[in-house]
Amino acid sequence: MKKLLTLCLIYEHLPMQAGSRILLGMKKRGFGAGRWNGFGGKLKEGENLEQGAKRELEEETGITATEMEKFGILTFEFKTNGEIFEVHVFRVKDFSGSPKESEEMKPQWFDVADIPYDAMWPDDRFWLPLFLEGKKFKGKFLFGENDVILANKLSEIENLE
Repeated sequence: MKKLLTLCLIYEHLPMQAGSRILLGMKKRGFGAGRWNGFGGKLKEGENLEQGAKRELEEETGITATEMEKFGILTFEFKTNGEIFEVHVFRVKDFSGSPKESEEMKPQWFDVADIPYDAMWPDDRFWLPLFLEGKKFKGKFLFGENDVILANKLSEIENLE
């Protein structure tokens, strides 16, 4: 059975100057611990995707998203245990508050040139550049043992609906 999840990224694109940056969090516990990632997770009963994404962002960083846009849908299948995750990726376009460490995540801003891909999920190298370019996407990734990508398909799309 597919698990529905959310992922939020705050990307501040400064086109006329150096210094575009992205907020990532070091996962401190649970699935994906020890990796830099965006913020998000499971929906609670009665939540839609955007509500769940906003709640998770606030719980994990103390930041309140005031404007968001869906940028991608990623499906991850793990061959070793049969789990399938459908992750809806959001870009936070406007927010209030400052990032604060939580029990689950330690947020940190990174210059785009310094994104720590080697300490992230291996699929991030494929889709995150599209996200940073403002392109919407759909992708599927099949993971084997030790989180090795066995197969993947990624497409730039116009409309996510």
